[in-house]
Amino acid sequence: MDRTQANTGTMPVSEKLRFDEAALERWMKDHVQGFTGPMTVRQFKGGQSNPTYRIDAQSGSYVLRRKPPGKLLAGAHAVEREHRVIEALGTRGFPVARVHGLCEDEGVIGTQFYVMDLVEGRIFWEAELPGLSPERRAAYFDSMNATIAELHEYDPRELGLGDFGRKTGFVERQVARWSKQYAGDAEAGRIESMDRLVDWLQKHLPADSGRSGVVHGDFRCDNMIFDAERPAVRAVLDWELSTLGDPASDFSYHLLMYRMPANLFAGLAGIDLKPLGIPSEEDYVAAYCRRTGRQDLPNRDYLIVFNLFRLAAILHGIRGRIVRGTATSTHAVETASKVEALADLAWAEAQKAKL
Repeated sequence: MDRTQANTGTMPVSEKLRFDEAALERWMKDHVQGFTGPMTVRQFKGGQSNPTYRIDAQSGSYVLRRKPPGKLLAGAHAVEREHRVIEALGTRGFPVARVHGLCEDEGVIGTQFYVMDLVEGRIFWEAELPGLSPERRAAYFDSMNATIAELHEYDPRELGLGDFGRKTGFVERQVARWSKQYAGDAEAGRIESMDRLVDWLQKHLPADSGRSGVVHGDFRCDNMIFDAERPAVRAVLDWELSTLGDPASDFSYHLLMYRMPANLFAGLAGIDLKPLGIPSEEDYVAAYCRRTGRQDLPNRDYLIVFNLFRLAAILHGIRGRIVRGTATSTHAVETASKVEALADLAWAEAQKAKL
């Protein structure tokens, strides 16, 4: 699958994700300052979890994120949490879209949703950032590094997010959460390497780091809108998994690009990085540590394995939504088909981890 072609742009709203557009327009008039219709609605191609729509109106262009219709796993698709963290970070100038409002009344379009500005720019769906010179590519990588470091330096209490999650025991809770979510989705089936990983992660759980901050949960190049002309992040997208937690775990998830091949998720493994201007994993870690005042990134190998497992569990969940008929992406089947390869990669990393 060509990830750029598969995810770029919009399409007509699919039959199962249509809603009462007239009801939405009435809500927009009442809740979005300056909104003027008429409006048109199209569905973004990208995204696997929360359906996302482009709204074009006389007053401008907007993005709507909603919970999918149908049977949902408990705690999943929390658009209200997305709205809260984006709104809080926007007050500090962090690169996020400006939000206009959250609707928790399911009677409007059938599920909860929020509306934010459409941010123009460029999204890279491949980790090698194709089409850039080595010098510009290095600068874009540095902007990603600076952005996640900035996020992790915020004091959640100063953002009004002191109660956005528990402050300790993050990795232990995450291992338990995703192990339970994997085991509890019987409709998606069982995978041998996932079963092994559940046991391995519990047996090798590291001591709590004592650090806590706002974590994104899915910080990848394709969840960012870059400025089209200069190496700067204009908006970080898809905050569904955000919470308070261990920044090292969040950054280790970002590092998965170095461990995964290109045929999985925007991977760099097996690519000669230096001619492309892409920093090595060690140099990228060192830059983050300098920015955040760290000496090193403790438990990196364990956190890499955990994050690969977590991503595999997310794909396993997509497979379950396919079975239940609630998958929102047109290429959900292709994405879910990678769960075994991802789980096997996680198990291979576990076998060579230095703990």
